[in-house]
This record gives sequence, C-alpha cells and structure tokens, in this order.
Amino acid sequence: MPHSKHGIRLDLRTLILVLCALTALVMLCASYFASYRVQRQLLIDHALEANRVYAMKLASITETFISNAQQQLSFSAGVQGRQLGDAKALLAETDRVLSQSMAFNSTFVVDANGVLLAVSPAPLRHLVGNRVHTPGVQEALNARSPLVSTPYMSAANNLVVALSQPIFDSDGRYLGYVGGSLYLRERNILNSLLGKHFYKDGSYLYVVDRNRRLLYHPDSQRVGTVVEGNALIDQLAALSSGTRQVTNSQGVEMLAGFATVPSAGWGVVAQQPLAQTIAPLNHLVLTVVGTSAPFALIGSLLLWWLAMTIAQPLWQLAAGARSMDRAGTAERLHRVSAWYFEAAQLKRALLFGLNLLHERIGRLNRDAQTDPLTGLGNRRGLEFSLSLLEAEGRPFAAIVLDIDHFKRVNDNHGHEVGDQVLRRLAELMRRCCREGDLLCRTGGEEFLMLLPGASVDVAAVVAERLRVTVQDTPVEPVGAVTISLGVARWDVETGGEPGYVLSAADRALYQAKQEGRNRVVIA
Repeated sequence: MPHSKHGIRLDLRTLILVLCALTALVMLCASYFASYRVQRQLLIDHALEANRVYAMKLASITETFISNAQQQLSFSAGVQGRQLGDAKALLAETDRVLSQSMAFNSTFVVDANGVLLAVSPAPLRHLVGNRVHTPGVQEALNARSPLVSTPYMSAANNLVVALSQPIFDSDGRYLGYVGGSLYLRERNILNSLLGKHFYKDGSYLYVVDRNRRLLYHPDSQRVGTVVEGNALIDQLAALSSGTRQVTNSQGVEMLAGFATVPSAGWGVVAQQPLAQTIAPLNHLVLTVVGTSAPFALIGSLLLWWLAMTIAQPLWQLAAGARSMDRAGTAERLHRVSAWYFEAAQLKRALLFGLNLLHERIGRLNRDAQTDPLTGLGNRRGLEFSLSLLEAEGRPFAAIVLDIDHFKRVNDNHGHEVGDQVLRRLAELMRRCCREGDLLCRTGGEEFLMLLPGASVDVAAVVAERLRVTVQDTPVEPVGAVTISLGVARWDVETGGEPGYVLSAADRALYQAKQEGRNRVVIA
C-alpha cells in the first residue's frame, strides 16, 4: 500500500479486492434473504391451510354430532308426547336416551310451564316437580322449535349447553320439550371430539359460541369466559371458514384456521405457533450457509489470486517508469502484458461464482417443492427420506397404491376430471395418515405412503382405512372409485436396502390387482 505526502493511498489490488468482496457479500446476503423469505411464506401458507382444513373437519364432525343428537331427541319427543301423564314412563325414556346415545351428561323433560317432569341421571331427580327458571329453559320455551342453547348455569349449578326438541300433541298444541345437556366443565362428547389436537408442536384449538363465549379450550379454567379484544372471534359470525395470522392472549404469534358449525353458530379455531412453524427453515438456512462456506472460501482465494494477477502488469509498468534512466527499461516495458480487458473477465468470474451459489440454493428450493398437482411429495423427496431412514436404521412400512381403472376415468371424462380424482385421493390420504408419515405421488395414478416406525399390522390398518374411505367417497362426475394397495416393511434385521421394500410393496399391489382390485395385500 503506497504512501504519499497526502497520506496513505489504496492501490489497485486493494481496491479490486474490497470492491469484489463487497459485491459478493451483498449479492450473497440478498440471495439468502430472498430464499429465506420465499420459503418462510411457503411454510406459513401451508400451515394456515392445514389449520383451516383441520378446523373444517372438526366443525363438520361437530355438526354431524348435533344433527344426530337432535334426531334422537326428536324421536324421544314423539314418545314423551304420548305419555306426559305417566311419571315412570317419562323417567324410563330419559334414562333410555341418556344411556343409549352417550351424547349427553343429562336428559330431561320440561312442560310448557317450565316445570321439570323427569330428569336423568338419578342424582338430579330431587329437582323433579320444580319450576326451572334458568336462561336455557326460558330460551327453549320461547323458541318452541329445535334449539342449541347459549351456555348458561343450570339448576344443578353446572355450566351447560342444552339441545332441545319441542313436544306437541296431535292437535298441534305445545306441551313442553325434551332436552339433553352438555356439561362444559366436565367430560362430555364435545371434549372427546375436540380434546386431542393432531399436532404436538404447541398447536391447540378452541370453540366459541355466537356470543364469543368459550365452549372448549385446552385450559379448562377458561371455559365459559367471554373472549374480548380478538378481531378473529369478532368476525367469526360473518365467515364460514378461512385463515388469519393472529396474536393470542399470551402474546404469541399464531397461525389460525377457522370454520363454523352452522346449526349452532359455533366457531372452531385451530392454531399453531408461528415460531414452531418456521423453526425447520432456520435449520435449512444454516445448512445452506454451511454447505456454501467452502465454496465462498475457494472463491475468496481465487479472488486474491486474480487481483494479484491484474495488478502485476501495473506494478511492472510503474517499476519501469521509475527506472526510465536505466538500461533495458524499454525492453522490460515491451515485455509487460497490459491486459485491462481481464478486469471485465474478473467481474464475469465473480458473477459466475455467485451464479453457482444461486443454482445450489435453487436446487435446495426445488428439492423442497412438492408435486404441483396434488401437493404431495415427489420422487426426490422420497429418495431423500429413504436415505435418511436407512442412515438412522429406523424401520418403516411402505404402502404402494394406485387407482383402479384410472385410464377409464381419463378416457370417459377427460384429463381435467382425472386430475380432480388425483387431488381428491391426495386429500383422503392426508386424512387417513398419521403424523410424521410421508405421502408421495410417484407418477400418474401411482402413490406411496411411508410410515416410519410402523409395524405391518399398523400399516395394514392405515391402508384398509384409506381403501374404505376412498370407496365410500364419490367424486363428481365420476362417482365412486376404488384403489388397490400393497404393504411391505423394512428394518435393519431383515437387511437389504430400503428401496427393496418398495419393490415388495409393488409386487403386493400387483397381487391385489390380480385378485380383483379394491383390496389390501401384505407382502
């Protein structure tokens, strides 16, 4: 680094090194940042959609439960309407509904004046004959129609939601109603339906009624409280389903999917922490940085050598200029190769090196992509998972399946309908799989499920459940379709490469087709 009377001046070699280093650093950081943002948004979108689908599934199950419970009460109302004067018969019918359906914590009959005529279970029978003034009773008496009540405190001091069906005589005169209650702070069918979230990563779900009162929450102490200051809950009444990125009452950013139960006006919200969702991405970025570090080091060494090479002719020319009065200076200057064009070559070399890093990041991104039609994993993801399972020595089961007579679907209805069938099958596979299972579309109508740690019996149960679900789920306009499945298992003791288990499952699939299709065969 030369000196002058004005201080230190940077030479060309140092300037080239500084400029190229800054350019490489900025472009590298920009590429990492862009890749991180894209992958982060993909993970968030996937998590939001998964929570929305899960909330819709639970809302549909709850709607079915309410419908079935109302049908049972409707039948009981017809029976009780013919025997209101018979106390023993009334009691026997409330006992029958309570024990038969297992849907309610208590069942009861109230006349048109609000007097309790019969109730089950036995510990509540001391209330028979009393006029009941609870909000739920008044709501049912005023409605005189099938009703899912708002939460209220019962005469037995329980926080309940009541389902009711009116009783009319043959002349259409209102006689009272038959009801069943769910104790929200005790174990009930609603807890059984919603009590276990599919994920174990801090996710949870809760249910609110149309007045924003919690009907179910993992923290049982919050059941019955009114949710305040939550924009999502305030909008649930006007929305059927959707997704939101919200902050919960503990200040944790959550990715929420929601759906409503139409008959009751309840809202089901499934959500998981944002931090847990993007945690795998942080590991991926560290992996990319670690992988690219050797290339960055090699590039830095190359950059230093190129800077020395570029500066060398100028150093030789400067030395010749300082020795103009010496013999042989002209000859030495003639031998100097002045090649300024190489500066552009250096720039292209740096850009080429950065392009190599971009290509590597691009390959990582593409590897993480899924099959664009079904959203399932592709063959590259399958190969990676197989190699990982082999490296860990972890046993797994494989289910190979394809759609029976799929060519007929394409021939009779066109490829667009065929694609619709493939997407529907992918949805059913997600519904029937376990957490941690890998679902892949390996080509055409061929699919594969990897079940880490699963035994043959567990895999056979999953395969049979999927087969029955597909068989019982028609796809318009095709109607019912069926699938054939082959099951095989690999572990360290059996030896061989994990890939062999796919061949075994393929052979089992072929056998299933030979035996008539729409069946599961275990290798």
